[in-house]
Amino acid sequence: MTEEKSQNRKMVTIEQIASPIRCPVTQRTALVGLGLNKIHRRKILQDTPAIRGMIAKVQHLVCIVDKN
Repeated sequence: MTEEKSQNRKMVTIEQIASPIRCPVTQRTALVGLGLNKIHRRKILQDTPAIRGMIAKVQHLVCIVDKN
C-alpha cells in the first residue's frame, strides 16, 4: 500500500528565474533547500506543504513550470 501512495504523489517543476543577490540569507537557504542555485535550473519536487512554503518564500525568484 505504501508503493501505491508514493506513485500517486503530485509533483511540481520549478525553475529559478532570478538571482538571489541582495536577498536575505533565509531566502538563499530556501533556494538551496529546493535544490536551486543558478538561474534557469529546473527541479522536479514532490508537492508537499513544506515545499510550497519554501516556494512561497522565494516566489519572486522562482517560477512554477509544470504542476502534475
